Amino acid sequence: MKSDITKNAETFRSHESYSPEEVLTAGGTTAFGLKAGKNNSTLITALEEAPPIEPFTEEEWTDLLDQLERDK
Repeated sequence: MKSDITKNAETFRSHESYSPEEVLTAGGTTAFGLKAGKNNSTLITALEEAPPIEPFTEEEWTDLLDQLERDK
């Protein structure tokens, strides 16, 4: 059974995408970002102000390590 990849086409309508050629024509990733109104300092600030994220709970870590030990 094939998935219909056009089914949720509306999901990313608000996100414009660009080809690698468009990025390179703009002068590379940094130049492209600047032309698009982005810069490294805003990204760094956003990352610094973001709350710390722990990917797993303590219980999940324990379960994962136990499974790893069993599967060795």
